[in-house]
Amino acid sequence: MKTSTLIAALVAGCLSAGMPAAAFAQTAPSRDPVSEPVTHADSKAAKEQSKADKKAAVAQAKADRKKTDAQSDADKAAADARVKDAKKQD
Repeated sequence: MKTSTLIAALVAGCLSAGMPAAAFAQTAPSRDPVSEPVTHADSKAAKEQSKADKKAAVAQAKADRKKTDAQSDADKAAADARVKDAKKQD
């Protein structure tokens, strides 16, 4: 009986000792990046990101155009094949 009481007291002590740290973690002020001033590094990073976004957009447009051209060629070949088949049936 005394051992279980001692264990219960130790567990309760450990739990209560952990509470102030947990409470502190919850009440610590959060960092608000919007209210902080913009640094030179932030401006440079934003500029580089803008360049990368533009390059990605150009690459995507080129890929889309290539895909559209390939689809158009395939559609034309299919239409030509249908015309050829129709002429054979005559």
